[in-house]
Amino acid sequence: MGAEEYGERFSEGPVLASCDAGGILRMTLNQPARKNAMSLEAWEAMFDVLRLAEYDPDVRVLVITGAGGDFCAGADISSAAAGHPLSRIQHIAKTPILLHDFPKPVLAQVEGVAVGAGWNIALACDLVVASTTARFAQLFVKRGLSVDWGGSWLLPRMVGLQQAKRLTMLGDFVSPQEAEQLGLVTWVKSPEEIGPFVDELAARLAAAPPIALSQSKSLIDQGTMSSFTDALANEARAQAVNHATADAAIARQAFAAKSEPEFTGKWAVR
Repeated sequence: MGAEEYGERFSEGPVLASCDAGGILRMTLNQPARKNAMSLEAWEAMFDVLRLAEYDPDVRVLVITGAGGDFCAGADISSAAAGHPLSRIQHIAKTPILLHDFPKPVLAQVEGVAVGAGWNIALACDLVVASTTARFAQLFVKRGLSVDWGGSWLLPRMVGLQQAKRLTMLGDFVSPQEAEQLGLVTWVKSPEEIGPFVDELAARLAAAPPIALSQSKSLIDQGTMSSFTDALANEARAQAVNHATADAAIARQAFAAKSEPEFTGKWAVR
């Protein structure tokens, strides 16, 4: 799919998407009147963007943000939906799986509220840049609900059992500074700084060797659930793949020439 096609296909609706010439795909949650609370239509649109971009060579990095000064107020529980709640939630579950397993770097740019499933969207990303305006909460308990959108899996691995239980059982709001201290936010920036910072960060990741970057992301994710021996075996297989790409040779040539490499992600073996 050509980079320009994202803007044509997702130019309106609950989720917008556009991809620039540098391979940076920007996904915007676009229901600002409801603080970007996600309807079933929005979940499906997010899935469609992720599915198309997953193995698209024109996409090197994904940035997720929200329209209107907020990230996401979670699921839109006010919207009418047919069918049994269990079936609906199982249907929605395909989207967090695709986001968490997305084989390219994913950045969350969080401004305003990120609550419930909205916060867990950000936690499923690789890096989270929060504005000083951001407010986080696992708000489920205050709606008579239990944690979802992968929060029961993500939170304990990121902050430990007791902190995960505190966040989900009390549902209190957390400042971006506390979220950073807990390891749930990577950087905190002022409203003036956050846009340029995310742009620069995305550009750096887009310029990195895409196959090696994807391999490292997968190794880190799998490493939390594997033995040390298994991790070493996985690393060996990943390095074999890396050496079969043009990027390994490009990096060596650039090092020898004292120049900046321009990585392609192309397969070198013929």
